[in-house]
Amino acid sequence: MSGDSRKRLSILVLHGPNLNLLGQREPGIYGSVTLDEINYLLEQEGQRLEASVTALQSNHEGILVDRIHEALGHHDGILINAAAYTHTSVAIRDAIAAVALPTVEVHLSNIYQREAFRHHSFMAPVVVGQISGFGANSYRLGLQALVLTLRKSIGN
Repeated sequence: MSGDSRKRLSILVLHGPNLNLLGQREPGIYGSVTLDEINYLLEQEGQRLEASVTALQSNHEGILVDRIHEALGHHDGILINAAAYTHTSVAIRDAIAAVALPTVEVHLSNIYQREAFRHHSFMAPVVVGQISGFGANSYRLGLQALVLTLRKSIGN
């Protein structure tokens, strides 16, 4: 199938609280890659996968919820690193469930090797899948998995 016959997918990427500090914040856990570098990596991978990527970072739960709601009718899927909200936000979980867009959850660190409170994800029951522990590559792998899932569901 040629690239011209495939629908160009639109992916919303959401980065949660404190991810704007990547590259400075606890590099032993989160690495030295900045958020801008991750977004660039996602744009490049999106081009390869024939998907447009729109990214937003917010430290505010309500902004993330609003953006999830606004994704309906504008994006085909969501890639989310809810960061600390993963373990606390029923509101983000409910927004993902409400819009019913295929969503992949990603984390830079392996949340299951960290503090016990990080082992629970409110998002996990309502997302297609979860990728964690591969640093910035968690995002790239998550985008690949999301696009594969979307292409399979639309038959291209």
